[in-house]
Amino acid sequence: MRYDETQRVWQVLDHETVSTVLADPATYSSDLSALAPTQPDFETFTRGNFVGMDPPEHRKLRTLVSQAFTPRVVQGLGPRIEAVCDRLLDAVADRDRFDLVDALAYPLPIIVIAELLGIPAEEHRLFQEWASVLFGGDQLGEAPDMADLERALEAIAPTVREMNGYMLEHIRARRADPGDDLTSRLIAAEVDGVRLADQEMVGFVALLLVAGHITTTALLGNAVVMFDRHPATDAALRADPAGIPAAVEEVLRWLPPFPELGRRVTRPVVLGGNEIPADTMLMAHLGAANRDPSRFAAPDVFDVTRSPNPHLTFGHGIHFCFGAPLARLEARIALHKLHERFRALVIPSYEDVVHQNPAVIVGVRQLPVEVGRP
Repeated sequence: MRYDETQRVWQVLDHETVSTVLADPATYSSDLSALAPTQPDFETFTRGNFVGMDPPEHRKLRTLVSQAFTPRVVQGLGPRIEAVCDRLLDAVADRDRFDLVDALAYPLPIIVIAELLGIPAEEHRLFQEWASVLFGGDQLGEAPDMADLERALEAIAPTVREMNGYMLEHIRARRADPGDDLTSRLIAAEVDGVRLADQEMVGFVALLLVAGHITTTALLGNAVVMFDRHPATDAALRADPAGIPAAVEEVLRWLPPFPELGRRVTRPVVLGGNEIPADTMLMAHLGAANRDPSRFAAPDVFDVTRSPNPHLTFGHGIHFCFGAPLARLEARIALHKLHERFRALVIPSYEDVVHQNPAVIVGVRQLPVEVGRP
């Protein structure tokens, strides 16, 4: 553990302690509302965003959402994800160079989520516009303080308001005329006579847009970068595509899109030999835990055959990432399609690669690639 003087937070770095913190929501709360700046438009989202909740509210909401967003629903998306990948890659079929983020990594997960929710195809562009504003991080420095966060919240509030209004309208339309989509299933979900309120559904949809989109975009871009930097690995995966799922896990270990998770200490504790008072902010550092030599052999080696690979990129405990199965499925299918379509795929110049603001997410914003076809 170490104390970060600049941000005035404790950082938890080793795998065992990070796991302990994430597995104990009673002591290490996910509800940071008392420590974070507020903004009225965002408060509407928090009602359905169970990432920022503790039990019992968390359990109620996650159980209801689990009824609609089942493993079977995710697995059933496989053929549709393949079709969307094909359509997106068809659009660059006549080009030897293109931006992989623009062409595939960014639109793929948004289209999948929008379709899943029953959003009409002609309105998918709206989701892309919202996501680019919400996760651009243009208003933040690399080590933002509370004043930076307040300014950022104010700047993106109109987008949040627009998205909130759109989704409420969509939910109400589905109440009147249910279909075979996730929105309709969320409306129908019920546990012990309790159903989701419209506003809770809006919060969950916002969460799905984050968990199901920005992480997959980052994962895909990060995978292409890592494969480019390790040509022998890329060649091995082309020769045996069965290795792609394990390779995806190693990319996740190596470059977690969200490398830190914040927690609020609810009572005085002793952690790593340090006395930490109540209402202190802790940052559980997934990136450091994923390189803990006591948990991973040769942690600084990128090894796509690593097994087991107990990385913490998707979290641990009750908040284990809800979007993980979808992110994994999309990444596996997209990487397989890229290998299938292109005999070679290289990054010609790293000077042209534009990275995201690491204070928001670890990933690339622009990734120009050069391809060769069979």
